[in-house]
Amino acid sequence: MGFKNESLISTVELGKAIKRRREELKLSLRDVADVTEVSASTLSRIENGTGRPDADNIARLTQWLDMPVDRLMKHSNANVEPVIYYPHEATADIVEAHLRADKNLTPETANALSELFRVAYQQFSGSTNKK
Repeated sequence: MGFKNESLISTVELGKAIKRRREELKLSLRDVADVTEVSASTLSRIENGTGRPDADNIARLTQWLDMPVDRLMKHSNANVEPVIYYPHEATADIVEAHLRADKNLTPETANALSELFRVAYQQFSGSTNKK
């Protein structure tokens, strides 16, 4: 396909989201492949950060994740981009998106803070099924 998605889409973020949702739902790669019509080997490569899904697979996966595709868009300008979220998203996912959008944080720091928030939110909200 003529769609050069690797320059537009953060496949690393897509892989993290797939793995997180898959683990939350206790699904295998094959289970997700059956639902999304994206092969298990492609899913594995995306989760590992080595896959470059085409536009059709990105659409299938973001639909399965119930995630707006703009959450995965790379922004090259230095302006702070608005964080787009929808009411059905988990609070921890919304906070993670805000942390990733913060230009004062390195990706590693944003990830660490996100995980700290997920653990604390799970503990204090009494939520046992959310990561």
